Amino acid sequence: MTNEAILSHIDHTLLKPDAVLEDYIRLCEDALRYHTASVCIPPCYVAQMRKAYPQLTICTVIGFPLGYHTASIKLYETAQAVSDGADEIDVVINIGLLKNGEDAAVLQELKAVRRACEGCCLKVIIETCFLTEEEKIRACKLVTECGAEFIKTSTGFGSAGAALEDIALMRAHIGAEVKIKAAGGIRTREQMEAYLTAGCDRIGTSAASLLFTE
Repeated sequence: MTNEAILSHIDHTLLKPDAVLEDYIRLCEDALRYHTASVCIPPCYVAQMRKAYPQLTICTVIGFPLGYHTASIKLYETAQAVSDGADEIDVVINIGLLKNGEDAAVLQELKAVRRACEGCCLKVIIETCFLTEEEKIRACKLVTECGAEFIKTSTGFGSAGAALEDIALMRAHIGAEVKIKAAGGIRTREQMEAYLTAGCDRIGTSAASLLFTE
């Protein structure tokens, strides 16, 4: 697999709390130059980067990184992100509600977010490191039912990131139309290729520069 092929599946990500405007400009310039799938940036930079880079696919995060915002806050965040020009929305599932067994409430929230970003690509982060296998399977079904384009493994801010065994589990339990994004701790070329080979369509990583070549 060539570096170019891998980069075409990369959400070039910068979500560090201490990153500054210059860092986001560099991220976007690199994404354009090396043809990554998108940039993934905080909501507060979406409008500015959209204006500066109209040709770029911009992803942002909602309810990030803990997922326990109220549904109304997530909906407001989503509407603002779409208004500011986001193309893709990565929303964190309400992990506590899922673990409580309140699947109907989780689904209701996800469907509302889906409606709020109609026309955009929706990725649902389930934060696998906090879930049992049974909870991961239930999450797969909820993500499928809400109509999201992607299920995503992790925020990168949890106790662990992506794991290859979770990709196989997801593949077995999501709908045929749902794709997989792996994120969290993917820092080498070998890892990136392994996740794509395992069936992921996107990889969220801050280490895409490893693949940049002149």
